[in-house]
Amino acid sequence: MASKNGNLSINSENIFPIIKKWLYSDSDIFYRELISNGCDAITKLKKLEAVGEYEFADGYQPRILVTTDAEKKTITVEDNGIGMTFEEVDKFINQIAFSGAADFLDKYKDKTNDDQIIGHFGLGFYSAFMVADEVEIDTLSYLPDATPVHWNCDGGTEFAMKEGTRTEVGTKITLHLAEDETKFCNEWEARRIIEKYCSFMPVEIYLNYEQEAERLSKDYEEKKAKAKEDEEVTLELPKPINDPKPLWTKHPNDCTEEEYKEFYRHVFHDYREPLFWIHLNMDYPFNLKGILYFPKINIEYESVEGTIKLYNNQVFIADNIKEVIPEYLLLLKGVIDCPDLPLNVSRSALQNDGFVNKISDYISKKVADKLSGMCKTDRENYEKYWDDIHPFIKYGCIRDGKFFDRMSDFVLYKDLDGKYQTIKELAPEEEKTEEEKAENNDSTVVDENGEEVETEEKEPANTIYYVTDETTQSQYIKMFKDAGMNAVLMKASIDIPFMQNMEMRRQDVKFQRIDADLSDVFKDETVEEAGDITEKLTELFKKALDNENLKVTVDKLKNDKVAAMVTMSEESRRMQDMMMMYGMGDGGTNNQDLTLVLNTNHPLVQYLTEHPEKENNDLICKQLYDLALLSHHPLSPEEMSAFVERSNEVLQILAEK
Repeated sequence: MASKNGNLSINSENIFPIIKKWLYSDSDIFYRELISNGCDAITKLKKLEAVGEYEFADGYQPRILVTTDAEKKTITVEDNGIGMTFEEVDKFINQIAFSGAADFLDKYKDKTNDDQIIGHFGLGFYSAFMVADEVEIDTLSYLPDATPVHWNCDGGTEFAMKEGTRTEVGTKITLHLAEDETKFCNEWEARRIIEKYCSFMPVEIYLNYEQEAERLSKDYEEKKAKAKEDEEVTLELPKPINDPKPLWTKHPNDCTEEEYKEFYRHVFHDYREPLFWIHLNMDYPFNLKGILYFPKINIEYESVEGTIKLYNNQVFIADNIKEVIPEYLLLLKGVIDCPDLPLNVSRSALQNDGFVNKISDYISKKVADKLSGMCKTDRENYEKYWDDIHPFIKYGCIRDGKFFDRMSDFVLYKDLDGKYQTIKELAPEEEKTEEEKAENNDSTVVDENGEEVETEEKEPANTIYYVTDETTQSQYIKMFKDAGMNAVLMKASIDIPFMQNMEMRRQDVKFQRIDADLSDVFKDETVEEAGDITEKLTELFKKALDNENLKVTVDKLKNDKVAAMVTMSEESRRMQDMMMMYGMGDGGTNNQDLTLVLNTNHPLVQYLTEHPEKENNDLICKQLYDLALLSHHPLSPEEMSAFVERSNEVLQILAEK
């Protein structure tokens, strides 16, 4: 075989400049690329065997051997795949613009559709120069009577090719590491990187196979020497560093519950059991497999850090690529493998493609189908999981209109009795008679020309009352229960934007906190001469509290144990929430937006009405107001100090009587 020396040919029309460190962002990526190339080479050989163009030798075991040598400062990556001829090395290595994988697939695409080719050999190979001053290739093609090839390059554009000495079909790449990159030939560092990128590559990968085999053989001899005559000693074999057949590649019917849990523990190092999972298995219109786990979080969605690992033909690409994984699903943990992803040459980023959006929509739909199906057919478990999973479901409803349409009827609301209900159960639609429907249809609108205009019929919104704090709002809760009314608990920070989103998208629903207004059902009857009484009490409280802007109303409430309470309109509260969200407030309640409600059924209010000039009236007014505030929101430090001092004063007055 003739030797050859020359300059590397870079075709800039087909690829970006591929000069050493400019191709990849992380230098450790060379392990992934070289091992991927080895997987490609083995996959190619399997394809040739499947179509009858090659026959494996007896005992053939496809594998990739990675060997690190700290003394020599070298790393070798060796496969027993298809190998290369002199001409193929010249084409796929020297002429960088060509892709060996693409060329091979084009030739054999109609013969078999089994395993996929995962890389672009020529491009991935050059990642080696990110860490090496010199790279060697020793390869032998599968073709009969092929001549081995040795290729060498010192990191510049010059190379040398000649006949090699390799005797086995396959390829070995040797990296002579640069002085500042020798950490990569440390065995533990190599193991960490390979486990990161190659844990599930489809070919067995062994790290320092010969050293490990020698160690196991030595252990075997020592155990055998110490064993009793009838004691059996087994020689252990080196174990691959990866799992070539990860759980997501199997059919869901072939996976057990324990396998799902063990895979979760192994991949995510989370020893809390996941709540449940979704096994994605799709072949058309695109190839996508994976498993999404719903972890036990039970904390606010802002604090949750999920992990969705993205793979391409079992090759790790990245964590949490938002173009593929809907943002709200990043709270989950899982793996997704999609060979059809349009990646760039370094596999580090997605190309702009509408196809990616279809994948994202599919994943979102599968999650919604799983959750809605569980709500319909396994309501008991769905309710059991709800407190853990509700943050990401509500977040998804806010962020994705399609997800909202699929899930809004299956969002659960826990009421004051601890019962979970859907929106339809809280506000069921009333059946209309034919006469009512006809009456609604008769109502028409005409335009300026006198012609009828079709209008969309709008139903009045159903008010759903909610509670954000069962302790501070306990007084209102008791009144609700006494009146035979119910409310739902909305205590998470995501609940406020979720309610606003629900109201915006569904005109039939309106949320109102239980202390926003006093419904007529709480009132006993209209107060006689309410105007005069309100004026007197308003003046009395304004003077005592030194607050000319104080808003006061007087009602006769059914509950005669409540002297005073405060309300705040839902609109004002929403405005405060919005200001706090945008950093325009401190989260405290502006008392100027509150209305003081006085109950004339209570003896203290009656006393103030009948004795407006008593000496302790100021004390009583201030105490009633603070007690009302305590049932609405926590007092400020200054308000609490004054309240405690005043309470002591009240006790002192009582003790002296």
